Amino acid sequence: MKVNLKENERIDDLEFKGLKIIQNEKGFCFGIDSVLLSDFAKNIRKGSKVLDLGTGTGIIPILLCGKTNLSKVIGVELQEEVADMAKRSSKLNNLEDRFEILNENILNLNKIYENQTFDTIVTNPPYKKVGSGIINDDERKIISRHEITASLEDFIKISKDLLKDKGEFYMVHRPERLVDILSLLRKYKIEPKEMRFVYSNINKPPKLVLIKGIKNAKQYLKVDKNLYIYDDKGNYTEEILKIYHKI
Repeated sequence: MKVNLKENERIDDLEFKGLKIIQNEKGFCFGIDSVLLSDFAKNIRKGSKVLDLGTGTGIIPILLCGKTNLSKVIGVELQEEVADMAKRSSKLNNLEDRFEILNENILNLNKIYENQTFDTIVTNPPYKKVGSGIINDDERKIISRHEITASLEDFIKISKDLLKDKGEFYMVHRPERLVDILSLLRKYKIEPKEMRFVYSNINKPPKLVLIKGIKNAKQYLKVDKNLYIYDDKGNYTEEILKIYHKI
């Protein structure tokens, strides 16, 4: 499917089932965190209706369409320009019947969807609190990295509202926010059930944490083995190569 590209845009080959994505080289391009989250969530149930909060250019829904048998995934993106790229990527991949884009603030979703609408929610939200970290001059990058338009609590609260009973919640975030994440999940009745730390290599502290929660589930947390991105020679580990479908 042919689509029109705008200034500074390019098409990147995801090297998986022929899937591609449109990105703006001057904007905020997806990173390994989104790829790892899509792999972490690859066992969602067949026929699931999925919501991706803060979808960006749509990398997680595109990969989930390739990895799972979901029936529909809706990517919510506040920034109009970024949402437009995601919409064109959906068209580029002939996924318009499975992957829909909603250009909206997540704070308004209760006015759009009834409670308990979705089987699964995935999210790679902004990691930094307002006033923390290095501020980038590009507004698109500020919104992507900092809790400018919605807080971590907003992301979790709306997930509680829109998830069905026993619905699944998947998030990637930074380990330094782990106490906030776990306390907010408990507060909003999304029980943390599985967690995995991601390290650059064996000598560095964890840089990411992957978390799965289930709405209204019993208490029990499984901590998976660590995931290392690079080996001691600076090459991708075998597990990362498998996630990227290189082997």
